[in-house]
Amino acid sequence: MLAKLIQNASPLSESDEIRQFLVVLPKFDKSLERFRNKDIFFGKNILEKILLRRKMKPEEISGVSVSANLESGSLCVWVVMDLEKPIFEQQTCIRKALQLLLAENPEEIYLAVYGDIQEKRAFSELAVYAMWANGSVLPSRKTDKKKLDRKALSKIILYGYKDIHGFSLLRAQAEGNLLARELTVLPPNELTPYFYRKRVKKLAKNEGWKYQEFNLKTLRKMGAGAFVAVAQGSDSEDACIIHLKRSVRGSDKTVALVGKGICFDTGGHNLKPARYMYGMHEDMNGSAVALSILLAATHANLAVNIDCWLAIAQNHISPRAYKQNDVVTALNGDTIEIINTDAEGRMVLADTLTLAAKQKPDVMMDFATLTGTMCIALGSRYSGIFSNCDDLIRKALVAGRLCGERVLVFPMDSDYEIGLESTIADVKQCSLEHEADHILAAIFLRRFVNDTPWLHMDLSASRNKGGLGAIGSDVTGFGVAWGMQMLQGILHT
Repeated sequence: MLAKLIQNASPLSESDEIRQFLVVLPKFDKSLERFRNKDIFFGKNILEKILLRRKMKPEEISGVSVSANLESGSLCVWVVMDLEKPIFEQQTCIRKALQLLLAENPEEIYLAVYGDIQEKRAFSELAVYAMWANGSVLPSRKTDKKKLDRKALSKIILYGYKDIHGFSLLRAQAEGNLLARELTVLPPNELTPYFYRKRVKKLAKNEGWKYQEFNLKTLRKMGAGAFVAVAQGSDSEDACIIHLKRSVRGSDKTVALVGKGICFDTGGHNLKPARYMYGMHEDMNGSAVALSILLAATHANLAVNIDCWLAIAQNHISPRAYKQNDVVTALNGDTIEIINTDAEGRMVLADTLTLAAKQKPDVMMDFATLTGTMCIALGSRYSGIFSNCDDLIRKALVAGRLCGERVLVFPMDSDYEIGLESTIADVKQCSLEHEADHILAAIFLRRFVNDTPWLHMDLSASRNKGGLGAIGSDVTGFGVAWGMQMLQGILHT
C-alpha cells in the first residue's frame, strides 16, 4: 500500500510540531533575486546560517542536500535541484535527500516545493514518486523486533503545488515498481512456480485480466521442447507458461510483454559454484517486470491492449534434467543443440516468444536477467537492449532518458551468427567461449519472433548495491518505469 498523498497549493508555513520536512528548491543563481524576501521558502534563515558556517555560496549547493534540526526538533532537508541535468541525476539527488528522512522511520513527511510553475511540477513529480517507491517496505522475514526494518510511510503532505489528477500515472508506476521488487526479493521456497502461479492467478482475478495456463502436459503435446527441456528437471510438474490478457475497448494497439520467470537457477548439470548460485531466486525478475508493467498500465488506464506472457519454471539438476549435447525441438520446429544447461533462460523464452508472436501483436518486448556478459559489459547501472526494429530502438533510448532507467543498444549483425552454427541441429543454444554471449543470446531469441517488431532487454540493472536513480533498495525494479514510458511512446505513434 502506497502512502496517502495530501496536496496543498499554498506554501508551507512555519510549524512548532516535530515533523520531517523535505524542501525542494530550484537552482540558485548569483543574484538570488527570487530569494531576497525573508520568508520566500521554508527554513530560509536556518539554511543561510548553515551555508555561512560552511563558508559556502548558495549557488555552490546545486545538486546536493543540506539537513539540520529546527528549533522545534524537526528534521529538515533542503535539496537544490538543477532541471538541466539528466533525469537520472535528478532522481538520485532526490532519493539521497529523502533517505536522510526515511532513516528516522517517519509515518509522514511534509514536502514543500518552490520555483515557477514548471519547476514546482517537476519537483513534485520527482519527490512524490521517490516517496511512494521508497516509503513502502519490501518483504522481510526478520523476527527480532529490535532489528525489524522500518515501517511503511503512511502519508505525504505536499505544499506549493497541486496536481488535479493526483499524480495518477506516477502512482501506477510506483505500484508496478513495488510489485516487481516484492516478487523478486521473495525467498525461493516461498516463490516456487506453484506459488507464483497462484499469486498471478489471484492478481488477474482482482484486475480483470483473462488468465490462461499452458502446463507441462499441454506444452509437451504442443511440441514446446525448449521450455520442457528446462522444466523437466524439477521434482514437481509445476512449471508453466502463463498468458494474461488485458483488453481495452476501442484500442487498436496490442503490445506483448514476455518475461523470464526462473524461480531458482542452479545452472542444471552445468552447476553454478556457490558464489554465483547465491541470489539466483532473483532470476525470475524479468517476469516480475513484465507483470508489473501490465499492472501499472492497468492502474494508469493506458489505452493499449496487452498480452503478457510469463515463462515460469526452475532450472534444477536431476536424472531427468536436460544435459549438454541433447538436441531438442522448439515450438517453432527448430532443433536446438544444448551446449550449456546454465543458458536456460533463452530456452524458456524461445517457446514463450513463439506463442506470443502467433498472436500477431503490434510490438513485442521481452525482459530477462539473461546473461552474465551483459553485467560485464555494462555493470549494474544500465541495461542492454536489442531490437529488429530501428523505430523501437529510437523509442527505447528516448524512454530511458525520460524515465531515468538508462539503456544501451547492442548489435545483432549477421556475422555473429557463426557462433551458433551447429553440425547436428538447426542452431546451438549458446557458445562455450562466452564471448559476447549477450549478443548471441539475443540472436538466438530473434529466431522465434518471426517478423514481429521486437525488443529484448537484458536486465543487468535489476540489482545495484545502494539503489539506482529514484529507487533506494538494492533490487531496483528496473524496467517498469521504462516499460510505461515505452507504452506511452507506442500509443502516440
